[in-house]
Amino acid sequence: MRGAARLYSPELLELAVRLAAYPWKDDMSHYGDARSPSCGSQISIGLQVDGNSRISRIGLRSRACAVGQAAAAIFADGALWKAADLIAPAEAELVLWLAGEGDMPDWPGVGTLVPALDYPGRHGAILLPWRAAIAALSNARSSR
Repeated sequence: MRGAARLYSPELLELAVRLAAYPWKDDMSHYGDARSPSCGSQISIGLQVDGNSRISRIGLRSRACAVGQAAAAIFADGALWKAADLIAPAEAELVLWLAGEGDMPDWPGVGTLVPALDYPGRHGAILLPWRAAIAALSNARSSR
């Protein structure tokens, strides 16, 4: 496959549809938003963190391209029951990988995004769910 067909693979498009597994909820303990200045995509995230500082529930609202939506599903699938303090280091690894300066992060499903490495305009959309989660984790219960 070449070009956009390689980027918008059936696997990536299936992930974009998976966002339905993470419906938005107004009863989460943490909320955050992120917007990509390069493409305008936006992700809002609601997180519930348990007593052991693990992410126990996730709700997503996406106004993003298929790449951003797939990244949000990859984030959510991997973040559930993960310690909240592991999100920022994972985002830093992702930034380095996208810039060609680091190895592929050890995050389940991120390999599906390999074709997007050739599309720097999509890198901002890939980072959105991690950045929205970092923003959410820095805010406890802001009103929505």
